[in-house]
Amino acid sequence: MARYVVQLAFDGDPRRLAARPAHREHLRALHEEGRLVKAGPWADDSGALHVYEVADEEELREILRRDPYTAVNVVVLLKEWAPIL
Repeated sequence: MARYVVQLAFDGDPRRLAARPAHREHLRALHEEGRLVKAGPWADDSGALHVYEVADEEELREILRRDPYTAVNVVVLLKEWAPIL
């Protein structure tokens, strides 16, 4: 399994707020499956950070393709992470 960090940036597009309930349901399901470790917005609501545990980048990209936020272009960074603690 590999860990990936995904950073989101919000630009005020009202489509994001419309997509938020479906996005959060998507995240809840991934967390229940054990593929999403942590997720949450920055305190100033300018974006968010998600930490995934998946087999590989291909699996993560498929997860992101199904995320309702992908349609409103909020993903800005996808990086494999190698935590030491």
